[in-house]
Amino acid sequence: MFKVSKTKFKDLLIFEGEIHKDKRGYLRELIVEKNVKKRFKFQIISKSKKNVLRGFHFQYKHQQSKLITVIKGKVLDCVIDLRKNSRTFGKIFSIILSENNCKSLYVPRGFAHAYFSIQKMNVIYYKLSNYYDPKFEDGICYSDKDVNAKWPKTKLIVSKKDKLLGSFQNFKIKHKGL
Repeated sequence: MFKVSKTKFKDLLIFEGEIHKDKRGYLRELIVEKNVKKRFKFQIISKSKKNVLRGFHFQYKHQQSKLITVIKGKVLDCVIDLRKNSRTFGKIFSIILSENNCKSLYVPRGFAHAYFSIQKMNVIYYKLSNYYDPKFEDGICYSDKDVNAKWPKTKLIVSKKDKLLGSFQNFKIKHKGL
């Protein structure tokens, strides 16, 4: 049975499929299309080692809705609501996604996204409503005090680009919201 759960964030949904295991391996349901009214144009796979942190990323033009599923491993997935007219503007939501818990996160347009890789090897599958356009990419620094994301207390592996992302206050001045 496929389950859809709402969060306190408007249109941010958790999808939980089933896993059917036997001695050969497993068959896992990712999504039932009737549960997501959006169409996805673009798909990517990301592979990350343990302790890798990616994000918080967003596109301010050609915004993307995302369906995020962990195919292998386990991640702490986090989003920030950047929708200026949302009652949860500036608030963070986090969830554990793993190959074993069969959960996927549907993130509507207007959110910044990040994740922390918990296991030795993590493979994340994204379905996106719009194409990646680096000209309109921006982000918020993972360590910004105003965001106050609760990352594990370990040596994080973060790209130079992500370390240089701006603050949430800077985002509000520059973009005023999405």
